[in-house]
Amino acid sequence: MELIDGNEIASAVIEELSGRVAKFGNNKPCVAFVRVGEDPASVSYVNKKQKTAAKIGIESRLLVLPESISEEELLENVDQLNDDPEVHGILVQAPLPDHVDDRVIFNNVSPAKDVDGFNAANLGKLCQEDEAAFASCTPAGIVELIKRKGIETEGKHVVVLGRSLIVGKPAGMLLLRKGNPGNATVTYCHSRTPALRNHSLQADVLIAAIGRPQFVTEDMVRPGATVIDVGINRIPDETKKSGYRLVGDVDFEKVAPKTSFITPVPGGVGPMTVAMLMANTVKAYEQFSSPG
Repeated sequence: MELIDGNEIASAVIEELSGRVAKFGNNKPCVAFVRVGEDPASVSYVNKKQKTAAKIGIESRLLVLPESISEEELLENVDQLNDDPEVHGILVQAPLPDHVDDRVIFNNVSPAKDVDGFNAANLGKLCQEDEAAFASCTPAGIVELIKRKGIETEGKHVVVLGRSLIVGKPAGMLLLRKGNPGNATVTYCHSRTPALRNHSLQADVLIAAIGRPQFVTEDMVRPGATVIDVGINRIPDETKKSGYRLVGDVDFEKVAPKTSFITPVPGGVGPMTVAMLMANTVKAYEQFSSPG
């Protein structure tokens, strides 16, 4: 069993991006973060993204809006960023307030600046295998981990547990496409899949993004499989100062010995999500600077 160190690979991606950005001279990529309200997790996530951007040499802007903002007002703020030629990437931090429709907001972000990869246009381009598409950052991070560890996907069976627009669906599409990593046979499973274990046992690569703590048990994984755990779940732990600990969607301690490769939680896919956001921002800048 080999552990896939997401922190190590994310650091390598960030270092490479720093080198690319340094060659741009005084003209730097700029990403705008839109945060609605003061949700502690959102504050923490955006701060981390801003620090990573600064480390690479990417400029960032932070627009903090009140939780009471109307959907129409939020759309107006996004439109202003869409029209600003000095902004190359836009990220609207989720979750948004209940009275705001996430999909409406994400689809209003210009596809050319949609570095989160949530706009329907980018999902469509991804399906068409358009190289200009921005892939959602977590699936892009999964593919980057697989690529850099030299894990073979051509002709292999990838089973995705989860069908979300943010992770499950795009992850499957990325590994289905022609190229490397890619050329896999992909099966999607979800909460309504009967006899799910029968499918997971066929996986050469199992991607767990179902949102249930330690859902994947050792009897669901065939020996020698690669397991990519996307889940981040809090479970009570009285030994921790916080009163909880983070676990994935995989029962790591029992599943890991059966695998060829496995990602830990934390320290696996998570660091790659931020790194690929930065990669998308640099890509957006390059596409803006070289239209057509």
